[in-house]
Amino acid sequence: MASLLFTVTTDLNYDQRMQRICGSLAAHGYSVLLVGREWPTSRPLSAQPYRQHRLRCWNTRGKLFYLEFNLRLFFYLLGQQAQVWCAIDLDTALPVWLRARLAGRPFVYDAHELFTEVPEVVARPGIRRLWLGLERFVVPRAQLAYTVGPALAQVFEQRYGRPFAVIRNISRREEAELPPAPAAAPANGYILYQGALNAGRGLEALLDAMPAVAGRLVVCGEGDLSEALRQRAEALGLPAAGKVEFRGFVLPAELREVTRHAAVGIMLLENQGLSYYYSLANKFFDYLHAGIPQLIVDFPEYRVLNDQYQVAEVVDLTPESIAGALNRLLRDEPGRYQQLAQNCRRARRELSWQHEEQLLLALYGALVAPHSLPA
Repeated sequence: MASLLFTVTTDLNYDQRMQRICGSLAAHGYSVLLVGREWPTSRPLSAQPYRQHRLRCWNTRGKLFYLEFNLRLFFYLLGQQAQVWCAIDLDTALPVWLRARLAGRPFVYDAHELFTEVPEVVARPGIRRLWLGLERFVVPRAQLAYTVGPALAQVFEQRYGRPFAVIRNISRREEAELPPAPAAAPANGYILYQGALNAGRGLEALLDAMPAVAGRLVVCGEGDLSEALRQRAEALGLPAAGKVEFRGFVLPAELREVTRHAAVGIMLLENQGLSYYYSLANKFFDYLHAGIPQLIVDFPEYRVLNDQYQVAEVVDLTPESIAGALNRLLRDEPGRYQQLAQNCRRARRELSWQHEEQLLLALYGALVAPHSLPA
């Protein structure tokens, strides 16, 4: 049984992509350990078909957090054995590469994003230079590298002259079919945003649009802007009017249920760096698999998929554009709502984790075979 070790800086309870990847590999005979981070507010780990471990840090953000986490991670890894060592994104890459090098085993780089181009890094040139230096060192040394979408893979390939495979972060298709598309938006449905409450997510414009929207917004997630967005909503009078609800962190199983009962999903990003511009977020597929239309911005990956499947309305990042599109779907154009909802049901038959899983297994099967001696 081949042993694989993965590292992330996230709370393992909420990382759906890693739950899919590790779950699929474990189901096909691999011994998997996923190492992540424990927050002061973390719940007990959810049961999974693979091993999990969380590191607790004194620091929770900024340079001191990354330094502390990487040191704790390296010393933890020294006590572990694996045939393949996989770092998720740049913020765990150095200790994982070093541990793999010491063990003489393959190092894998799984890029969930273009870390050097996220808004929080782009806005700080000195910090960005440090991360770019690390990226230039680490990425060419990976025996296997993959990312979440074709556009990001192309960026990495142009930068480093090496191939990047693509494993999209798509929901697992449930065996049961969805009920037929409704003739109009459900009267008790709501607008749903799921994900991090961070810079560049279009959340300020979304809140500013809500006073003019014939609907209610549910926000699932937390992040750097949690407090600022709650204050903005209060200033707009949204909670008092029953037009917004912040639910905080929601476990994946609960989130699927929340998504299933939504009327419209929100997938808005600002062009604050190449990572967002070339992204392919899991929430796009989560909304699609729930059968609900969504609002998207005109970025390359979403444009390609929407041109093919027609599951979303494309908007500008202005309150007027967002409010207009939401009101058309929720109130003014029931035929358009039904059409998009029906297209979601068709698209989910072709876009599923079951397909991505086969690509993932092929990648790891090819990597493990030459290194199949006992770990």
